[in-house]
Amino acid sequence: MSLFRKIFGSGNDASKEENQSEYNAPNPSSLPVDELFTFNFKKNGGKFIYCENISEVKEQFENILEENDWFESDVMCYEPKLFNLLEENKLNYNSQNKPKFLFASCENLIADEGSILFSSNQIKQNKPNELPDNIVILATTSQILETKSDGLRVIKKKYDKDYPTNITTIKYFEKVQDEDFLTYGSSAKNLYLLLLEDL
Repeated sequence: MSLFRKIFGSGNDASKEENQSEYNAPNPSSLPVDELFTFNFKKNGGKFIYCENISEVKEQFENILEENDWFESDVMCYEPKLFNLLEENKLNYNSQNKPKFLFASCENLIADEGSILFSSNQIKQNKPNELPDNIVILATTSQILETKSDGLRVIKKKYDKDYPTNITTIKYFEKVQDEDFLTYGSSAKNLYLLLLEDL
């Protein structure tokens, strides 16, 4: 049984963590990088769904579609490796209409701030505020890194000469009640993360 399943349960289980008071919350500085990401991601308002294999990814993706009534909708997706999952669910990714959600992978998951690191490979030249309000991300546990600078190093090494542009992160997944200068200009997204175990 995987570490994630032990700590957070399966995607089908009701989240016990939501019932905990803030006094029972773990000390973030003492957590391993994967647990730190999950803790900060949920604190930012993201919806986390852990999957052990591809069939669970497909099942949970269908659950998201059903929950939001997105079947047979228009979707923003720029990655051919993801088209098959959209076609299986009769989702149109070629339309010029306003899409219901973005379906993408990501470059990395950043643990210390619970954010998602994107590049032009996933979102082309769109700024975060130009993306749909709803986002579904498919990522793997091996993509979890501690800091943003770790993520930039991995991008530089991975792409060598064909370096992607428009590298950005999305950190806020629900509207912030008390806006301050740290959240100024950020656009909150309703974000689901399908995290596939690959370690």
